[in-house]
Amino acid sequence: MAGHSKWANIKHRKAAQDAKRGKIFSKLIRELTVASRQGGGEVADNPRLRAAIDKALSNNMTKDTIQRAIERGAGNNDGDEMEETVYEGYGPEGVAVMVECMTDNRNRTVSEVRHAFNKNGGNLGTSGSVAFMFHKQGRLTLPEGTSEEAAMEATLAAEPEDIVTQDDGTLEIVTSVEGFGAVKDALVEAGIEPSASDVGSYPDNYSPVDDVDTARKVLKLFDMLEDLDDVQNVYSNADFSDAVMAELE
Repeated sequence: MAGHSKWANIKHRKAAQDAKRGKIFSKLIRELTVASRQGGGEVADNPRLRAAIDKALSNNMTKDTIQRAIERGAGNNDGDEMEETVYEGYGPEGVAVMVECMTDNRNRTVSEVRHAFNKNGGNLGTSGSVAFMFHKQGRLTLPEGTSEEAAMEATLAAEPEDIVTQDDGTLEIVTSVEGFGAVKDALVEAGIEPSASDVGSYPDNYSPVDDVDTARKVLKLFDMLEDLDDVQNVYSNADFSDAVMAELE
């Protein structure tokens, strides 16, 4: 089960934006609330909630805050209904972009998302225009030095979908959304604590970005989208080359 993974490259993270903890927490709480409202507050029966809790904990959210969000969602509080929607489009040089949102005003959200695309050399597409390129999966990056044999032995019973070797030589386990929690639990039980883990939408193929100016435009689009209050997650098939990433740093 060896292969080539670009998750570490494609998973766009902004250190400067991470300092905006209030905005990050708001989005995490929204996901916890909606996940518990739709699937119930029992973690064992709700894979989406399990993934949301793991993400909240990795961002140093307190267990009390997480529990309050879960109880809020499970209680179905009146006046707190959020609608989930996904927008699809193309960024500079045709890179595909998926934008997951939660909103109480769809007109406001689509207007803001369209503005971000238009301002940064992209365009908002129709439903289904890029969604076929992406699939929902769980991804767990293992600590450096973890052998493929140890990873397979630890997770065999939990039935991961694949184990791939990343560009830096570390291993990444790919799971279904439903199997994410079981695989992570199996790893922890075997003494292998993932260095990163998430459930998201990942592309089947990637679009190379080898030009620095284009990369800056793509990242500016990501930044503007991620800064919108209604946007939960931004996914893309852009693959920034090592040379481009070095110049951007």
